Amino acid sequence: MTWRKLLKAFPTVILVVDILIRIVSVAVVPRNRRPSSAMAWLMAIFVAPIPGSVLYGLLGSTKLPKDRRDKQREINSLILENTQGLDNRVPTDTQPPWFGTVVQLNRTLGAMPLIPGNTTRLLPDYAGSIAAMTEAVDAAERYVHVEFYILTRDESTFLFFDALKRAHDRGVKVRVLYDHWATIRNPQGRVTRTWLRDAGIRFEEMLPFHPTKGMWRRPDLRNHRKIVVVDGDVAFTGSQNMTDPSYNKRGNIRRGLQWKDLMVRVDGPAAVGLNALFITDWYSETDELPTDAEAEPLVERRTGDDAYECQVVPSGPGFDGENNLRLFNALVYGAQERLIIASPYFVPDESMLYAITTAAERGVDVQLFACEVADQFLVYHAQRSYYETLLRAGVRIFLYEKPIVLHSKHFTVDDDVAVIGSSNMDMRSFSLNFEVSLMVRGAGFVDQVREIEADYRAKSHEITLDGWLTRPAPLQVLDNVARLTAAVQ
Repeated sequence: MTWRKLLKAFPTVILVVDILIRIVSVAVVPRNRRPSSAMAWLMAIFVAPIPGSVLYGLLGSTKLPKDRRDKQREINSLILENTQGLDNRVPTDTQPPWFGTVVQLNRTLGAMPLIPGNTTRLLPDYAGSIAAMTEAVDAAERYVHVEFYILTRDESTFLFFDALKRAHDRGVKVRVLYDHWATIRNPQGRVTRTWLRDAGIRFEEMLPFHPTKGMWRRPDLRNHRKIVVVDGDVAFTGSQNMTDPSYNKRGNIRRGLQWKDLMVRVDGPAAVGLNALFITDWYSETDELPTDAEAEPLVERRTGDDAYECQVVPSGPGFDGENNLRLFNALVYGAQERLIIASPYFVPDESMLYAITTAAERGVDVQLFACEVADQFLVYHAQRSYYETLLRAGVRIFLYEKPIVLHSKHFTVDDDVAVIGSSNMDMRSFSLNFEVSLMVRGAGFVDQVREIEADYRAKSHEITLDGWLTRPAPLQVLDNVARLTAAVQ
């Protein structure tokens, strides 16, 4: 009799739960969230209340646990305390009038100062970049800090790993960080972990996701940074992972896909800033502060035409704001003549879309380099849904020809400022990933990036509005549907 009553009442219970979920979601979901993101989540919950609410419970929050965010604030306070007065070392008479406010924005959000006296070398060749990092590791005397989203020992990277082993064997402190989820999913990820353990090299997994061991957080909050620091004197950062340019994946190899990236070598105080990011992430994972790297001075080391002002800009869910998005928007609004962007995953939020289209409409020469082919299905189609709006505003769009995946992430503003780093221009990089950006001021550096942009242009084809509007209707529908997923963050 009891079971019959329960079965009879079951539809009523489901209806009540359904209504309660909808009511509660309207009150909870919009809190501190973009309207577009809130509407997307509410639509998912209203269409399928129970699955939608479960998905929201798993993926709805972009915040890390409080203790992790407290560590970030602690490091920020230490950086601010130890860099007092450095802001006055940079001459402002030759800077664009808007540049000082951008520097202050970065300082407020990410704590790092703008420091002169850096020399740089761009590394656009994939194998050449690995060779340069290997050479730097072989010259290490005190410590080597390595941090990558994807870190695998394979046919393309084994020389770098062998250099780490040599450094370790001669007494250099070698510390390695890699993103747990991204690296372990790679076909060579587990082999790499075993190799590091057998080599005796200290390594830690960033943002480990082991629910059965109590290590639980939103699984797609990831550390996307790419950093190598040697002795606090030399550092590398950019878009390139430490892995084979095919990412060791059968599908990529079958399609002939090869990744093309851009890294930069920095000699000078910016290397100390990048090391501070590594220390932050090491501290976050281990509760340890490396004592051999704590007291590196952020001081000017070079002068002259080849010495540039650099500011390291960290971002990610450990911060209260979206540091990279705010930096990018500020620079876009500062552009007066030319704005050239390279981003493999270009899915801007409303603020960035308005900033870029407004720049084009006020006469700035705006160019976007993206990929003709990509590895991320939804992102690829979502970004294509923005092309019509961009083209109508006057943005020129160049698609790098397949089978190369243009994975570089950088942009230049007029002839003064460039940004290079790990951050895409999409909601994942703005809200979900830990990223690193390096802002560089100096005409010489911008000229170097311009040469790389010219090479991209020669190997790309430009799309036009008329041509874009004639693509097949099913593709247009697919692009528009994929766009809806961009807001569900």
